[in-house]
Parts: sequence; structure tokens; C-alpha cells
Amino acid sequence: VQLQASGGGLVQAGGSLRLSCAASGLRFKLYSMGWFRQIPGREREFVAAISRDSYSTAYADSVKGRFTIARDNAKNTVNLQMNSLKPEDTAVYLCAADRLGYARENPDEYDYWGQGTQVTVSS
Repeated sequence: VQLQASGGGLVQAGGSLRLSCAASGLRFKLYSMGWFRQIPGREREFVAAISRDSYSTAYADSVKGRFTIARDNAKNTVNLQMNSLKPEDTAVYLCAADRLGYARENPDEYDYWGQGTQVTVSS
């Protein structure tokens, strides 16, 4: 299984980025997908998740109204549109797959992880 995240970069506060995660080696349509972020020295933090059928989504309170998660089961991809970015959004963003299929927030419940993409928001 491979989860390849891309789309990170350097952006000014208030700007936008769109992250993408391309999945291979699994039956993508059966897995829920999540985005998490990691800052060195801190625990992995939930950002957003989407169920296998896109019926349900979940967001961290800190990103609600600014970030949107969406998936394309035909292309085996999940995206994270990030708007109104803040310096505190700076982190490595990782995508993950959960075979249970529900939009869950606990990283321990995810089965596969990608390597992540760096997002840096300058003030």
C-alpha cells in the first residue's frame, strides 16, 4: 500500500493550498481517509476525515470552516482544500487510510500512512 501526499509548500497567512493524496495497492473505495498533521515534539493531530462513500466528514475544530476534505474514488485520491491559512497550520500533513470505512479522528485506528507533505504558513 502506498499513500503519496503532495501539494504542500510555503504560503502567506490568509492564503490557500490544496493537498492531494494518491492511493495505490488497496481497494480505495472501501477505506475511509483522513488527514493529520505533525509538528516535531508534538503528538499527531487530527485534521479531517471522510467516509468511504463521502457520506460523512469530520473536522478538527481548529480547521472547521476553512478546510474541506473530498475524495474521488474513480481516481483513488483524497484532497484537502485549505483556505484562510494561519501560521499555526504549519506542519507536515499526512494522509491515512482506515479499513473500517468511517470518518474517525483517532490516528491509532488508521491502518496505512503516507510520508507527508510540508505546509509552512508565514505571518
